[in-house]
Amino acid sequence: MNSSEINPMRQVPAIADGRFKLSESHAILIYLSCAFPGVADHWYPADLSKRAKIHSVLDWHHLNLRRGSMTYVFNTVLAPAFGRPVNPQAAAEGENILKSSLSKLETIWLKGSGKFLLGSYQPSIADLSLVCEVMQLEVLDEEDRDRILHPYKKVQEWVEATKAATRPHFDDVHVILFKAKARFQKQREKDSSPLRSKM
Repeated sequence: MNSSEINPMRQVPAIADGRFKLSESHAILIYLSCAFPGVADHWYPADLSKRAKIHSVLDWHHLNLRRGSMTYVFNTVLAPAFGRPVNPQAAAEGENILKSSLSKLETIWLKGSGKFLLGSYQPSIADLSLVCEVMQLEVLDEEDRDRILHPYKKVQEWVEATKAATRPHFDDVHVILFKAKARFQKQREKDSSPLRSKM
């Protein structure tokens, strides 16, 4: 079965469960949480009010944290890898959206006594989805990443809590990201070495 048979738009993520095919990350997370017995309730609670809260985070996520992170990372780091020039104006716009989103994450979605989104003491599919956007920042130069994340202590603690709650799977699903991080760092060091030799 090729990718177009699973998702006619030829995009990932997409899954096939027997004859059932599904695309879009949030839809997949919801399906997996409901389709298989034994999945802990905290991932996608049976309580409708709790589910609605999770959906509110997921709906906000698309045009805020995801948009900011994706726009900034692409226009500062990833564009050259796709043969496109970096776009400082788009990067600046993405950074503004990203910082605004991180602020809302810090003050609204992480409000409460729990370590996870919506003040929960256990992670949900919303944590899985949103943490991926923050993890994208790993491919940035370390100083740039620290500059962006430093003001948001609760966000940093939440990322670490989500990592701890989902290991070893967290590390497994981010293997490609960590490889990309190492490759970009190596390229930055290579690009800067001629400058150091001239000094």
